[in-house]
Amino acid sequence: MLPPILQRLQTLGHSVYENGDWNLNLFGVRSPTRTANAFDDLIGCAYKEQGLWRVEWWEATTDPGTYYLIDKPLNKSGTAVLKAGQYKGAYKLGLHRGYEALCQLGQEVSVYRDNTRDATLDLDESTLQTGYFGVNIHKRTGTDDTVDAASAGCQVFRYDKAFYRLLDLAHMQVKKRGWDTFTYTLIDDWRLPDE
Repeated sequence: MLPPILQRLQTLGHSVYENGDWNLNLFGVRSPTRTANAFDDLIGCAYKEQGLWRVEWWEATTDPGTYYLIDKPLNKSGTAVLKAGQYKGAYKLGLHRGYEALCQLGQEVSVYRDNTRDATLDLDESTLQTGYFGVNIHKRTGTDDTVDAASAGCQVFRYDKAFYRLLDLAHMQVKKRGWDTFTYTLIDDWRLPDE
């Protein structure tokens, strides 16, 4: 039986990878709070090991920090906010600011462009863009409890240890399956069951 999070992904019409061991299902769950700058989201991974499902969850942000939302947008159209959806084969192991991370090197992703220069995330369909924006999955910079400059639209882990655990899992998929691309599925708020 599929773990509840994968059942939820299927209910939303997303693909789930359940064929064999080390076939990673990477996902993010965005908090209903639309105020930026907090590590109030989750990133997770569901996979089989010796035929048994394993699900791991980590604290993260799926939103940009206020540094890029308010002070220094990197794009004249506004700061990127990844749209909820499934991005098949969008990620590969690569370098983010000189260290290994999951980088958007495969397929395009869709982002909202928030150009209001405030701390409230604006998910306006009229601002959607699809392309290669460097929306990577990486660790935070610094030790603050706020996101600030750690994300300009990337999916960012709160704790290094959790991030390195994800990299270990990614390397296992490459080693055991020979697949070097990763699918990431972002969904909006969902109450997490006891798993």
